Amino acid sequence: MRNFRRSAAALALGLAAVTTLSSAGPSSAAGGASSAAPAGIWSASLEGVHGVAPDATVRQIARVSVAGTGIRVRLGNPFGATPVVVRDAWLGRPIAPGSARLTPGSNHRLTFHGARTVTIAPGAQAVSDPVPITVPAQQDVAVSIYAPGSPVDDHTFPPFAYDPPASYIGTGGDTASAVSDDAFPGYPVIPGNTSSTAAGYHPGQTWWMDLITADLPAARGTLVTLGDSITDGYNAYGPPGQRWTDVLAERLDALPAGARLAVANAGISGNTVSVQPNPYDATGQCCGPPAPQRLDRDVLSVPGLRTVLLLEGTNDIGGGTYAPPASAAQVIDAMRTIADRVHARHVRIVASTILPMCNAAGSDKEATRLAVNAWIRTSHVFDAVLDFDAVLRDPADPTVMIADLRNDCYHPNAAGDQLIGRYIPLAAILG
Repeated sequence: MRNFRRSAAALALGLAAVTTLSSAGPSSAAGGASSAAPAGIWSASLEGVHGVAPDATVRQIARVSVAGTGIRVRLGNPFGATPVVVRDAWLGRPIAPGSARLTPGSNHRLTFHGARTVTIAPGAQAVSDPVPITVPAQQDVAVSIYAPGSPVDDHTFPPFAYDPPASYIGTGGDTASAVSDDAFPGYPVIPGNTSSTAAGYHPGQTWWMDLITADLPAARGTLVTLGDSITDGYNAYGPPGQRWTDVLAERLDALPAGARLAVANAGISGNTVSVQPNPYDATGQCCGPPAPQRLDRDVLSVPGLRTVLLLEGTNDIGGGTYAPPASAAQVIDAMRTIADRVHARHVRIVASTILPMCNAAGSDKEATRLAVNAWIRTSHVFDAVLDFDAVLRDPADPTVMIADLRNDCYHPNAAGDQLIGRYIPLAAILG
């Protein structure tokens, strides 16, 4: 009970733990009208290439953050050494959340500049023509792609059970147009952090698809959350079973369409905020390029971008087998560079402090974390500061998160994600 009381106290503290550097309030636009401009309504940043696609269709499930009409899908091949050849691609509406079975009549063929197939060269992307359907807020779309023999540029992370993003890898052949789920078995369940091409259900794994946009979104623009595993949703197990970005998206959905922002999650587990070797993987394929190197693709290219929320630095400071712990100067320089590039595009950027990491008080790593957080709070580089550290740290030992709110030393659990998703002042996001 002592820790639950601390959790309540943390929320009360957190509601005051934001520094807003701009006096502008939320948009005064009212009513339910959609934005006139396209916007990103879902994303899952690609992190590496793992194997070759089998002679089977992958049906990917994505939950959009706001309603939208005229749905487009972006496919990418940033890491492959050979082209991705998409022979068939369809987009439909699942009959139930997370299901591979589609609502009759909802499945539409994807085309690319009018063509039914598309070849994506190494390092390139392809954006589909709009699909003339409307998808309600917080509902799923199913994107089915048949690209046998293509390099698998993917996104993988261990999610909470049976909640998108996810994919079903089919039993064989081109079944992209199928409404039924007969070719998309739900078992075996293959963990999302396992790069696998086996038939079955793959929670947390998607291939090639990194962005969904709406030509007519029920929002005035998009918030992109740029981060590592804490943003990706790593190990956010247990009730209520949502990432903090999903909690925030639901809160934004309660606003009028002319005031709200869609949420596009650009978190990648293991990612670093500074340009350096990845601490966990010598191949560089586990965790995406460092944030400054993927900023253009994963953030600045998103249609309707209005605000960036930056939460990174844990992996830099923690270090690992393949990279030593970063200095405060290294992390700060990277954050400043990202902020400068975002501001150069006349886009708002909000930053969060770095969460406790179980580094002993007085240790070099803890000194680095405290120095970076002090800079985030006082530098005035960002348009607003969200103090996630103050929300989740244990008052009795500020080097760790409150026990009831943490999964492990680096990651909140689902209750922790719920807390920070509810804490974020919407005015800090909306500007």
